[in-house]
Amino acid sequence: MPDRFHILIAEDEVLAAMALEDFLSFKGFRVTVAANGVEALERYATERIHALVTDLRMPRMDGETLIREIRDRDATLPVVVMTGYLTEDSDLKQERWKPLEIFSKPVNPRTICNTLHRMLGIPLEA
Repeated sequence: MPDRFHILIAEDEVLAAMALEDFLSFKGFRVTVAANGVEALERYATERIHALVTDLRMPRMDGETLIREIRDRDATLPVVVMTGYLTEDSDLKQERWKPLEIFSKPVNPRTICNTLHRMLGIPLEA
């Protein structure tokens, strides 16, 4: 069932992006990777995306700006944030950004996968 869901990953760390892409693809998701926020926004504009997984610190456009731009178009798109740089007073922790989950790096790909399953209403495998 996950094969019907397209996940956009915005991550400038190549190895982290590849590991997550490989794991999510193995679990049946269709995955597109963008190296920065600008590229991710371009992909979002041309492809049907069901969820965004993003880093916050990236070149050209940071993750928070990317989330704001996408949420202007789709306020309900599930977003998973992976970061090592979130402050306690971050605006992203506000209820208005839900559905949004935030994880500190390093994040186990299984954690991201399980979160996507929950956010997209996909039953977890036994």
